[in-house]
Amino acid sequence: MDGTLLLVTLIVLVALVFDFINGFHDAANSVATIVATRVLTPFQAVLWAAFFNFVAAIPLLFYHEAGVAKTVGAGMVKLDLVTEYVVLAALIGAIFWNLLTWYYGIPSSSSHALIGGYAGAAMAKTALTLGAGRALEAIVVKGWITTVSFIIVAPMLGLVLGYLLMIAVYWMFRRSSPKRMDRWFRRLQLISSGLFSYSHGANDAQKTMGIITSVLVAAGYLKTFEVQWWVVLSAHAAISLGTMSGGWRIVHTMGAKLTRLKPRGGFCAETAGAIAILFPTYLKIPVSTTHVITGAIAGVGSIQRLKAVRWGLATNILWAWILTLPMSALVGAISFLLIYTLTGKV
Repeated sequence: MDGTLLLVTLIVLVALVFDFINGFHDAANSVATIVATRVLTPFQAVLWAAFFNFVAAIPLLFYHEAGVAKTVGAGMVKLDLVTEYVVLAALIGAIFWNLLTWYYGIPSSSSHALIGGYAGAAMAKTALTLGAGRALEAIVVKGWITTVSFIIVAPMLGLVLGYLLMIAVYWMFRRSSPKRMDRWFRRLQLISSGLFSYSHGANDAQKTMGIITSVLVAAGYLKTFEVQWWVVLSAHAAISLGTMSGGWRIVHTMGAKLTRLKPRGGFCAETAGAIAILFPTYLKIPVSTTHVITGAIAGVGSIQRLKAVRWGLATNILWAWILTLPMSALVGAISFLLIYTLTGKV
């Protein structure tokens, strides 16, 4: 095995490790509501979520349209400035931030950790080769404007949809008792939870596909940015296995601390979250499933009264969101500089 192939193989494996950690870290997003409402046990919930994470690969295999992957791999950073070492440093930055926030039980965004690490590593490489003043030339401005806009749009969409769905549910079941409502929504929440997990896999797994494909292009194994079938299957398998491993620290934060949920609220939060993720996925925009479901849960909780949502906790989560991009970019840049120091290669 030649040196380039060995390096690319290593990076692909690291990317799949990141994808696994993404599923592990974001398991709470898929299962927190259905666990909090006691519709499924934690073990049943992660199996349910992992199944739908993997099912999301089917449309990509048949229609070969991995728009989010192309945005992440070639629409955020200029691909002609990307090398294998840039991708490796990006993954190190993203993995570090994911594990740090998981350890402290903070539902930060795996998606933004990845694109932040990617941007930081690319800027460090550009600064070394073209000069510090040209570091920002590595960035595709249009891709960043769209993605950063959806940092705000996606959770707000989830919040508004969650609120409106709760109003619709209360109106439709206005003559039913809460006990009867919950009997219906305990069944319906199985559907909404599966839909949310499907949307999670549809958007998040593509981010790893984008990174793997970008390293294959950078190494010369692909002439154009086209996601291969084995990349699709391996990315979905990794995120599904990660989801199965759970993420119980963050489950507790998302499902119990932020607000108290009943099955009807869980159904509305998951349905709102799924819609708010599938819409930007259709537009080929990477979004944070963590941001979206947090917004949806807050929207559902606020239907009773604003005090039903622990806004102090939500503020702490917001700070984690704000810090994710710059901190993962910093770690990505430092990782690249360390690789350069050790190998002398860019």
